[in-house]
Amino acid sequence: MTTLSLPPFDPSAPRARPAVRLRAWMLHDLPAASGVKLGPHGTVDAREHGHPWWKVMCLTGVDYFSTLGYQPAIAALAAGAVSPLATMLVVLVTLCGALPVYRRVAEESPHGSGSIAMLERLLPRWRGKLLVLALLGFVATDFMITMTLSAADATAHLIENPLLPHWLAGQNVAITLVLLGALTAVFLRGFREAIGVAVVVVGAYLALNAVLVAVCLADVLTHPLVVGDWWQVLTASYGNPLLIVAVVLLVFPKLALGLSGFETGVAVMPQIRASSQADGDHLAGRIHGTRRLLTTAALIMSGFLISSSFVSILLIPAQEFQPGGAANGRALAYLAHELMGPVFGSVYDASTITILWFAGASAMAGLLNVVPRYLPRYGMAPGWTKASRPLVLVFCAIAFLVTVVFDADVDAQGGAYATGVLVLITSAAAAVTLSARSRGQRRLVWGFGTVTAAFVYTTAANIVERPEGIRIASLFILGIVVISFISRTRRSFELHATHVHFDERAVELIAQSDTGPLLFIAHEPKRLDAEAYRKKLAAARAVNNLPADEVPVFLEVIVDDSSDFETELEVHGVRRHGYDILEVHGPVVPNTIASVLLHIRDITGLMPHVYFRWTEGNPISNLLRFLVFGEGEIAPVTREILREAVPDVTNRPWVHVG
Repeated sequence: MTTLSLPPFDPSAPRARPAVRLRAWMLHDLPAASGVKLGPHGTVDAREHGHPWWKVMCLTGVDYFSTLGYQPAIAALAAGAVSPLATMLVVLVTLCGALPVYRRVAEESPHGSGSIAMLERLLPRWRGKLLVLALLGFVATDFMITMTLSAADATAHLIENPLLPHWLAGQNVAITLVLLGALTAVFLRGFREAIGVAVVVVGAYLALNAVLVAVCLADVLTHPLVVGDWWQVLTASYGNPLLIVAVVLLVFPKLALGLSGFETGVAVMPQIRASSQADGDHLAGRIHGTRRLLTTAALIMSGFLISSSFVSILLIPAQEFQPGGAANGRALAYLAHELMGPVFGSVYDASTITILWFAGASAMAGLLNVVPRYLPRYGMAPGWTKASRPLVLVFCAIAFLVTVVFDADVDAQGGAYATGVLVLITSAAAAVTLSARSRGQRRLVWGFGTVTAAFVYTTAANIVERPEGIRIASLFILGIVVISFISRTRRSFELHATHVHFDERAVELIAQSDTGPLLFIAHEPKRLDAEAYRKKLAAARAVNNLPADEVPVFLEVIVDDSSDFETELEVHGVRRHGYDILEVHGPVVPNTIASVLLHIRDITGLMPHVYFRWTEGNPISNLLRFLVFGEGEIAPVTREILREAVPDVTNRPWVHVG
């Protein structure tokens, strides 16, 4: 006997139309229940054991370590001779500020939700949702500019390579668009095995940088006059040490690119292997691994930042850092060609281009996981945003637009990138400060509060100095808010419940009749006295001609948080003043009633009838109350939700209004 896993091909069967096939391909991972997510931020399958922390560090490193491709040049252009000292301040803030903050974030958000989820918990209801939407705008700025800036810098490295044709010069925008298009093609095909690729890319890049920095330091030691020349320029230009400190503080916000990567580090936490399968030990192992990841990455990056900044300012003429100069946006690549020849320089260029391009892949993967993590759960994104490929095309189109607007200029995009990075770090510092305060940890409150104040200053100074960052972030925030509320309004008539659970008493109440009918009276739980129930029952009997021998069950919905959308419903059966009542907590009254009625229909096989009274007041204001507070025009909205959920009228619960 032979068993076929697929039916034999029938040549006479009609083929699906191209539009249908395209739609199926685009929405292949649409079902939310599948749990399929692309990229490094996706959820690790329960059957998998994750990866060692150092491999996941490489995944974070394609974003974090890739900034070495442009950070030394940006620092030299912004700070001149002071750039090594300003870079030391970046390292100090990294190790004493950002690192402790994100180690705390890892402890309190072990599932990879990051500081945004912490702030969401601290500010519930609509305030928390609005804050999340604003922060998502900065997340979009951070990740989107990571893609475009990294691709633009990869283009600069490609064009400046002496072995490539000279006709590529001046084609920065076109080449950057090609790189972004290639990135899009990778994600449309499917982004898998990111960690294995990241280990190779990051390992090769760090090894090449280690060799290059060692050669540069050796060159500095053999030519000690360059150190004296630098010190002479520094003292002649600034003289007073206090003036140098002031300049360092002023230029520090421009160097915030060296702080990127921490938010990605906590977002990839679910990928880290834990030592035990027990839930508590599993999370503890994940937190421990993430802390090692963050600390190791920060130490490696700090060493490279300081050394690369020194050798760049000592060995590269100042004019080469200016726009159009050979070292603009590519200081270490310039040194690789000058000190080690075109072969090593070309290998270094290839490695730099790869990691910069792959940093865009990490950013794209982050966007593909951040958007489905929050917006669909709030009802603030169309249904197709749960599929990856349509989102890839949307993000690609935005990246193309940003590239054209900024003319693929690395320096021009630095302000927007720094704004996104700084706002996210500032929000994380504020979140851990509030968390420490809620736990009564006074010393940590002072410590994290100081870090928060420092990042608030840095963010404000960056916005004042380079306002294009807040402008583009504002556009992202505006777009997210507008799309979110349009989507929330359109999806208001959907069923919100992910699951409906009845307790034992509730099951007994709906199982009283084997043949029906099942009668329910919608009751507002603001009046729970016996007289309110008696009048509601009497009115229902009089208006709807209910038989005296039929005893309806009251159905009450208690609105907890009207800003929620997808929720699990717990239905409890209670008896109050001699009346049977089904009590359920939910975010929206009509949607909750509809979900409960459909669940009763499915588990009993009987068609429920629900009785309402007309709501007093202006219909438009009642509709607005429904959209914002989950109440308002209950009866017609419940009927509309049931109509959309069950097109067949004969299979739809009955709604009576009188």
